[in-house]
Amino acid sequence: MEDRKFKDEDRGWGYAFVSPFEGVQKGKVLQECRCFNDRQLDANKCEEALTRLLYLVTQGEKLSSDEATTVFFAVTKLFQSSEESLRRLVYLAVKELAHTAEEVIIVTNCLTKDINSDVDMYRANATRVLCKITDAQMVQAIERYLKQEIVDRNPYVASASLVSAQSLIANNKGDVVRRWVNEIAQAMEHANPMVQFHALCLLYSIKQSDKLAVSKLVQQLVRNAQRTPLATCMLIRLVGKLITDQHAINPASAGTPRPLFDFLEACLRHRSDMVVYEAAKVIVDLPDVTASELQPVVNVLQLFLVQSKTIMRFSAMRLFNRIAYSHPGVLAPVNGDMEQLLQDPNRSISTLAITALLRTCSESSIERLLKQIQVFMPELGDEFKTKIVEAINALCMKFPAKQYALMNFLGAALREEGGYEFKKTIVNSYLAIMAKMPETKETCLTHLCEFIEDCEHASLSTRVLHLLGEHGPSMPEPGKFIRYIYNRLILENSTVRAAAVSALACFAAAGDAKMRRSVVVLVQQSLADHDDEVRDRASFYVKALGLDGVLEAMKKKEDSEHVASLIPAEDL
Repeated sequence: MEDRKFKDEDRGWGYAFVSPFEGVQKGKVLQECRCFNDRQLDANKCEEALTRLLYLVTQGEKLSSDEATTVFFAVTKLFQSSEESLRRLVYLAVKELAHTAEEVIIVTNCLTKDINSDVDMYRANATRVLCKITDAQMVQAIERYLKQEIVDRNPYVASASLVSAQSLIANNKGDVVRRWVNEIAQAMEHANPMVQFHALCLLYSIKQSDKLAVSKLVQQLVRNAQRTPLATCMLIRLVGKLITDQHAINPASAGTPRPLFDFLEACLRHRSDMVVYEAAKVIVDLPDVTASELQPVVNVLQLFLVQSKTIMRFSAMRLFNRIAYSHPGVLAPVNGDMEQLLQDPNRSISTLAITALLRTCSESSIERLLKQIQVFMPELGDEFKTKIVEAINALCMKFPAKQYALMNFLGAALREEGGYEFKKTIVNSYLAIMAKMPETKETCLTHLCEFIEDCEHASLSTRVLHLLGEHGPSMPEPGKFIRYIYNRLILENSTVRAAAVSALACFAAAGDAKMRRSVVVLVQQSLADHDDEVRDRASFYVKALGLDGVLEAMKKKEDSEHVASLIPAEDL
């Protein structure tokens, strides 16, 4: 089936591609499936009908039991076709419809016949389908065929049998599979990498409930290191799991040489990059890993940073980021190489380099690093910006002497374009800095005041206003914060205006008579606000703080001045 191509009239240029499945309906597809009953099968027509049927099923379209049974039996008639592409679709359809249709067991004769076929494609696919639809009793009937296929010379057939056996174990139908250890061990010597990998996975699935058996299996395989890269990666994962399980049983063994750790170190020198990365990843994930254990990992991954392949540089930086959280000192020798990646065309790599450098850099290099980050910070997405802000926050705690430069960077980021989560992360960072370093409160509040001047998120504005009400009155110059709060009274929505009234009341409660008089003047207009919440809050705080007397005195003074202005000057 090919995409249909139409000219895009709206854009006036190019073409718009329409999915071949657009407008597909269940009723129409079931009508098309009647072609399976034709005496002379049209392979192309049947393939298109089967493709649409599989599309509907995989998209979640529900077939009733009668519909599924009717289509299922119609599909079984396609076994008479020798067209390979059609047969592949038939096997897929049988697998998808088996759990809905009734009496699917009658198709086992066709599948058993295909297992004994000379065509390897038929044998492999028939094995997968048969293991999918049979029950535990039927598995014993086909056990002989599965055991033969495990040691088959064709890698496609052998892998299909091994994967099917894993499926049987996963679905509690694999009691007979546990007797195939000798055949599976023979498959592990297969020349094909995929067969070796599937054989090792199956062998582990059989023995995973017996920790002693797993330990013996791993030790045996470690001694015989002649494995393909895929199987070696699986073995590395098993070694990592053994080390982790042993640490959980005996946490006091931390600091002592780990069993099989030498194997992981040896894998760091493997010819395959896939094996090297898997070994490095497992070592980084070990519980209570030490700096000395991480050193060989850093040395190997440092070579990845100068590779031309993007995936190599990205994988190394991902692990360096995780190391930077727990052992930043280990990465000091590679800071120079990571700085080179700040200009990497792949933004994911450059962002990982930034966050790693922010956790490993020295105090003297902070300002230079911030200048480099500011160049392309606007080009990054919010997810990457958030990670950078979190790293800046950690750096503030680590180097208090550089806190003002770092807070200025956060303030500039706060005024840039960004989503809610990004801005929320910066506000949280300021809160954390204020809690850890009280001497920075005035600077933090100033940056937050500038932020709410042009903030489109009401929840963040109300949160900042609450902070101003809590900490603003105790600042050396509380009056400068009142101006920002008053701007919110005249420019924002009702939610923010209500929060601004509460913040002003905090200044009135903590201030002197002059401050209270200034607050009354500002709150006075909120007594006539069109929103009930704002008006009620203003009335409550005027009454609760005893500001009604000040307000009455101000009104009397205004009235007397108004009367005096009406008396002619010669009468005075």
